[in-house]
Amino acid sequence: MNEESSKPASLYEAREPIFPRKVKGKFRNLKWWLMGLMLGLYYILPWVRWDRGTNLPDQAVLLDMANRRFFFFWIEIWPHEFYFIAGLLIMAGLGLFLFTSALGRVWCGYACPQTVWTDLFILVERWVEGDRNARIRLLKAKWDARKIRLRLTKWAAWLLIGAATGGAWVFYFADAPTLAVDLVTGDASLMAYGFIISLTIATFFFGGIAREQICIYACPWPRIQAAMMDEETLTVGYRDWRGEPRGKGKSREGEAPLGDCIDCMACVNVCPTGIDIRDGQQLACITCALCIDACDDIMTKIGKPRGLIDYLAVSDFEREKAGEAPRKLWKHVFRLRTLIYISLWGAVGVGLLVALFVRTDMGFSVSPVRNPTYIMLSDGSVRNAYDVRLRNMQGDDVVFNITAEGADGLSLSIEGLEGAAVIAEADETTKIRLYLTSTRDSAFSSTQSSPVRIRIENDETGADAFADTVFNGKDR
Repeated sequence: MNEESSKPASLYEAREPIFPRKVKGKFRNLKWWLMGLMLGLYYILPWVRWDRGTNLPDQAVLLDMANRRFFFFWIEIWPHEFYFIAGLLIMAGLGLFLFTSALGRVWCGYACPQTVWTDLFILVERWVEGDRNARIRLLKAKWDARKIRLRLTKWAAWLLIGAATGGAWVFYFADAPTLAVDLVTGDASLMAYGFIISLTIATFFFGGIAREQICIYACPWPRIQAAMMDEETLTVGYRDWRGEPRGKGKSREGEAPLGDCIDCMACVNVCPTGIDIRDGQQLACITCALCIDACDDIMTKIGKPRGLIDYLAVSDFEREKAGEAPRKLWKHVFRLRTLIYISLWGAVGVGLLVALFVRTDMGFSVSPVRNPTYIMLSDGSVRNAYDVRLRNMQGDDVVFNITAEGADGLSLSIEGLEGAAVIAEADETTKIRLYLTSTRDSAFSSTQSSPVRIRIENDETGADAFADTVFNGKDR
């Protein structure tokens, strides 16, 4: 037994590099437009300015982690309003369910970051190394000066894209112009440099090296999508009743007439995941529809009807085989399942809009100090202490007047201040210690727990808010 035969057989097939061929068509154009739009928004948004006043940042989109704020143009989300973020995530999930139910993995094919950046990396690779055949020849060629030059040029361009991707990401978490200067001068934090380096490497690997492996093996969505799809879902399919049997030229005498498919492999050569759509629905298909463009181009050249590969619903297969017309596209898209998703998506969206427009720009919370629950003063009076947080969600300082309602016999004071007026700084949470004191003969002093309402009022606008708490008297 030789050494090679003694080695155990590998359980994994070696990866076959995929080099998609350049293709033109309506779906490829749509992908270019969407890629330009999404990459443009991603790279440009941190630099867009939005005037919020002198006390607030002027970056249109900013995740201010230090102050725990999220700014999106005229909207500011505070930590206690995380339900807005939760609602947006729910809407994103329902939207993904909706689009998958209606059009299959259309998100994966057109809008997924992995797809967008992979498309960009393949575009750069094509510019540097040539189209599909040239890249295949280069892969098989021996390492020489030309191959090294082309590979280094490609990798350098990929690294620049990765660095721009990581750089744009950190700009969402700090003032972009200031951070840009700090990055160049070396004054930025180590965390900023660390994020840029990490995202540069991740973008380089995911978009340039791993590519379709992420979609096929790492992404969980292909395993989940089957539950979102049914026989009415429109997805990329092959009209085998029209295309089979495949072959070039004319059929031989006595054999069945050849179908429209000439087995040119154009649909396979343009596929970014390397599958053959003629084999039926597959987990690796991201519904990018580039195979439709490639096949339509070939059908036009050989004088056959377009649409051999097209967006199809399984329910239409038998209809078309029988010579019947397929259902209207809108009937596939607007059916019970998708209408339920649309209704839920709309309901969450309306709820978020209502919550956004009815929310106030002020608020506060009152927490009784529990240790001790009360203090007996030398004159026999009883005092309770409360930690109060005042939220001023405006761009200017505000004076709040604080009162205790339904508390006759109680006096109110604020630690470190004279009177009951507090200046709350712009867009900040102000913390104060508030005291309520009951006289010796008051009913509050002799009652173990009495309800009290604390109210704050904007000194300028008169807007107010309240919080209910309790006053703890002497234990009986």
